[in-house]
Amino acid sequence: MGKGCIAATKYFLFLFNLLFFIFGAVIMGFGLWVILDNQSFITVLHESSTSLKVGAYILIGIGSLSMLMGFLGCFGAIYEVRCLLGLYFTCLLLILIAQVTAAVLIYFQRDLLKHEMSTIVNKIMVSYTGNNTSEHAWDYLQRTMKCCGWTGPSNWTENVVIRSQKNNSQILYPCSCRNDSISGTDIKETGLCDALSPNWPVFATGCISTVEDWLLSNCGVILGVCVGIGVIELLGMILSMCLCRSVQQEDYTKVPKY
Repeated sequence: MGKGCIAATKYFLFLFNLLFFIFGAVIMGFGLWVILDNQSFITVLHESSTSLKVGAYILIGIGSLSMLMGFLGCFGAIYEVRCLLGLYFTCLLLILIAQVTAAVLIYFQRDLLKHEMSTIVNKIMVSYTGNNTSEHAWDYLQRTMKCCGWTGPSNWTENVVIRSQKNNSQILYPCSCRNDSISGTDIKETGLCDALSPNWPVFATGCISTVEDWLLSNCGVILGVCVGIGVIELLGMILSMCLCRSVQQEDYTKVPKY
């Protein structure tokens, strides 16, 4: 391989690893967001779901490893260190295999994950009082996604407070489910509100349907991002291997001939 090709490969690999470093920072940031966020649906899940907590820590680990690999790849490319390039190739291959394995497991375990989410959400709705972080996160989801309950508003009839007040002839409903287009009492963001009639002024669609519709409408973008990441990783593997072999060839030409 000519010196011009080697130089081009070296700087392409450096640019790739810079992007890979940024990509690792994004993954680590997402994992930290899952752990620390208290304003979204993630809060509803990670307070009760061990699987999501473990997944978040795995994301933080992968992101940190990706940042380290990006740094080592940049160093190995600029200074043409063969052992670093080979180590970089091996680690990138292992990460790609791990990502494919994780995607396959998520696909085949999707029904189990859906059941776990349903259990967590129903538990929150049954004991809901509107006073803790996970309940506020669930309220936020219902307001922004314009949905009510997991499968529908009827899920809220199992709430302890709503059932107890129903015996006292007081009709309550979750304020975050309130549909603005239906007349009723003043709109509040959290807690339980008084209903003027047995027919609640709430959204009729369950949140699972809304979330599934959102995923379906954005599946092209999600799939494109996943494929793009895989292609970038394959490109990095190819560039690192080409540069590693080129460096080895260059070293042999520098050996004196007798």
